[in-house]
Amino acid sequence: MIKGLNRFKNNGLFVKMFIVMVVSIVLVSVLITLNTFRVSEKLFIDTFSITNNKIINQINTNFETFTDVISMSFHEVQQSDKIKAFLTEKDFDAKTDAKAYYNINEQMTSITSNIDIPGINMFLVGENGRSFSTNYVNWPISKELLQESAITENTYRDPKKIMFQYDPLNLDTKTSHIIASKPLYDRETESIYGLLYISIQENELNRFYDRYTSAGNDVVIIDQSGRVASSNQKDLIGHKEMDLLQYAKEKEEDKSNYNSLEVFGKKKIVISQHIPIMDFYLVNLIDKDLVMNNLIDTKSIVMISLLIVSVAVVAVFFITGRLTKSLKLLVSQISNMAKNDFDQYVTVDGNDETKQLATTFNYMLDELHDYVNQLIETQKKQREAELSALQQQINPHFLYNTLTSINIMVQQGNKEKSADTIYALVSLLENTVGNPNEIITVEQELENMRHYVFINQGRYGDRIKVNYFIAPECLNHGLPKLIIQPFMENAFFHAFNKKESGHIHLLIAEREDDLVCEIVDNGDGMEMNERRIIQHNKKNRHLFSGIGIHNVNERIKLLYGEGYGVELSSHLGEGTTVKIRLPIIKPNNFTKTQ
Repeated sequence: MIKGLNRFKNNGLFVKMFIVMVVSIVLVSVLITLNTFRVSEKLFIDTFSITNNKIINQINTNFETFTDVISMSFHEVQQSDKIKAFLTEKDFDAKTDAKAYYNINEQMTSITSNIDIPGINMFLVGENGRSFSTNYVNWPISKELLQESAITENTYRDPKKIMFQYDPLNLDTKTSHIIASKPLYDRETESIYGLLYISIQENELNRFYDRYTSAGNDVVIIDQSGRVASSNQKDLIGHKEMDLLQYAKEKEEDKSNYNSLEVFGKKKIVISQHIPIMDFYLVNLIDKDLVMNNLIDTKSIVMISLLIVSVAVVAVFFITGRLTKSLKLLVSQISNMAKNDFDQYVTVDGNDETKQLATTFNYMLDELHDYVNQLIETQKKQREAELSALQQQINPHFLYNTLTSINIMVQQGNKEKSADTIYALVSLLENTVGNPNEIITVEQELENMRHYVFINQGRYGDRIKVNYFIAPECLNHGLPKLIIQPFMENAFFHAFNKKESGHIHLLIAEREDDLVCEIVDNGDGMEMNERRIIQHNKKNRHLFSGIGIHNVNERIKLLYGEGYGVELSSHLGEGTTVKIRLPIIKPNNFTKTQ
């Protein structure tokens, strides 16, 4: 990859332009071809989904018709006094019992005849212990087993609703069943006197949608537990498909026509609709790859695209060569110019664009002469200003106060303390004079801070304690001089205006491959909305160095980049924390200041 890029860089303008144009043409052609596939596919799928949505609506209508018949049967059973008597009588002899079964058989036969569904079985269970089945062979279940099943448990949860459930008992090995069940409710006594179960063979539900299915176009009916109650794919029946249930529920909320999902390891176009009365989901799964195989003549489109690309490449070859010829001549003249010889002008010749470029180049040479002269003059003045600023680093007010303090110590006879203060001042001044960008060790900067703190405590007493917490491995690391002092100074003169005493902590350690210096005080603090980088503030008047807090931040960023600098956090009444983040500079990367 790198060798290819280097070869490309070393080629001439003609080759570069030709390669770029060819690559651009190929990319545009590929994108247009892919977009053609995508648009065609989307258009077809949208049309296909609209058609299938209509089919789903028709299937849903079929189920609604079916559930209406089931609901009518439940209503007829509920309204029958004979059935109610059969399920509520408690004291009966053999003769009465035989007559009751005869009457119930006639009544149930009449009701069953109204349901045009083969293989249906209506099963009655009364609170008095009686039970009756219209077609036991199709659903061979005992009263005891049924009463203990989840079907009955779910039926009692909502006695006013017909419950449709997949039969998990698998009593009939030939086919699965869907059970419609509902308690029989006496409105006068407000009590349940029996249960009615209607078993429907799964293949009877299948006839409602079977004629709409085909290879790669499947229908799945799934209940609220995620179990497949019916499908043209028989191997799915009875299995739980929770992902499919989750999609069906989400589809009910977003109301979109279809979605493309991966189902059963294949890309499927999925259309779903809720069957409210049954509380089932009707899901249509269309194999996307199978549907799209014959949609687009991929070979023809690719051949046309290749032909267009070939013609465009030939045209680009001749056009690029003609455009770059005059530019080559101009580049050759510029290349032959002596290095830094800005007095040599190029010949204005060639086509209009090349002439304009040559004229502009010659004009640029004139402007460059003027700019170089101005730059030299500006750099000279800037250097003089920097030297002047460095000479004024030491604030006279600080020196005046320090010397006054020494004078008072001498007058009071405290020669030892005055000598120590003079020594500290001399050492501090020695390390301050010089290039402010000079790199010194953490140990040297720490010594400077000790001298600075000693001078301030000599003037103001020991009401402000300073503690040093320096990781031993950091002592030989380098940092620019006068980085920490402005913040130590700020803590002394601004942090304890309201509080009479407090502490200042200086912490230096390595953190995440950086050198972090923190100056922490428990002084007055200030209100801040959020942690922020220190900005320039005229109120932060420096008392010792001419560098200042704002300049420290800018100085670090200019030296090491935007990833480094100064951060400030403070809370009113709790104190202020200044964090200085620097790169780790090893001893062999700088010259130590003695």
